Amino acid sequence: MAGPVVLGIESSCDETGAGIVRDGELLAHVVASSMDEHARFGGVVPEIAARAHLQAFNPVVRRALDEAGLRPGQIDAVAVTTGPGLSGALQVGLAGAKTFAYAAGIPLYGVHHLAGHVAADTLDHGPLPSPCVVLIVSGGHTSLLLVRDLVRDPILHLGDTLDDAAGECFDKVARILGLPYPGGPAIDRAAKDGDPLAVRFPRPLTRPGDDPYAFSFSGLKTAAARWVEQHRLRGEEPPVADGAAALQEAVADVLTRKALAACRAHDVRTLVVVGGVAANSRVRGLAEKRCASAGVELRVPAMTLCTDNGAMIAAVGDLLARAGAEPAPLDVSVDPSAPLEYATLNPVAASPPRAA
Repeated sequence: MAGPVVLGIESSCDETGAGIVRDGELLAHVVASSMDEHARFGGVVPEIAARAHLQAFNPVVRRALDEAGLRPGQIDAVAVTTGPGLSGALQVGLAGAKTFAYAAGIPLYGVHHLAGHVAADTLDHGPLPSPCVVLIVSGGHTSLLLVRDLVRDPILHLGDTLDDAAGECFDKVARILGLPYPGGPAIDRAAKDGDPLAVRFPRPLTRPGDDPYAFSFSGLKTAAARWVEQHRLRGEEPPVADGAAALQEAVADVLTRKALAACRAHDVRTLVVVGGVAANSRVRGLAEKRCASAGVELRVPAMTLCTDNGAMIAAVGDLLARAGAEPAPLDVSVDPSAPLEYATLNPVAASPPRAA
């Protein structure tokens, strides 16, 4: 018997996403981005993002239904990002999801945005092995997690960023180098013509005695800024390609080094890398090389599933519905700074942990 058909809504930042999933199978995946509207400001403007979500919500949901060949009445549940993210942007997505769920008389699930990134991999590679180490790398988050059952068990944080996330570091250094926003893809493109050994940028928190799983990219950003400044004080323009390649190498080195250390320490044979920075070519390449050497399976979703999207939220909703989790009440609200503890932001409503 086929499982429920779940519509997922994502609106935490500058992408309005709608996805439809049934029994782990992706039926539709539609994203509208307002990134171009933010580019001239060098970053996301919350008011512009919220307005763009308001304009895109209905068209994106309609396109997802058309792509799946479904009518609204054939949706069995709605899952929506309720945090973390920009407050106004989250409110738009939640209001739309509540309206759909209430009008259709179907369950609503409030989903943690980062759990969505983790679940995105299941749409490509099937159920997550238990346990697995997950490295989340995005514009606002860098975390190492130990994940067992994503929707039944609490998520164990091994380490998080203490300041700038990896994607934030890319954005800020790209601006210093005169590259366009968003910085991650711009750094990746520029690095293809550069020498990653041209500049020896620091590898933060990798010395003996440092927290083996914590991340810090603020100092790396400062080192890159000083390198650019030194060139300009001499009346020279910095070699952008070399700077981009060296920065990218430093970030990829730190991320993969710590992730593989976590796999070894916890005797885990699968590493899952998710989030927008998982689309970076050097992060992927170095992770592949180091996992192969360590005998660790590497799982990275398709690039279209790495950035924010509704399909990943639908994937969590699908898992919650099939696990028999209680839906969220219709008065559920957003939590812009929600910690990642459970896949749902209503953890008391989640299924109890399985017996050992």
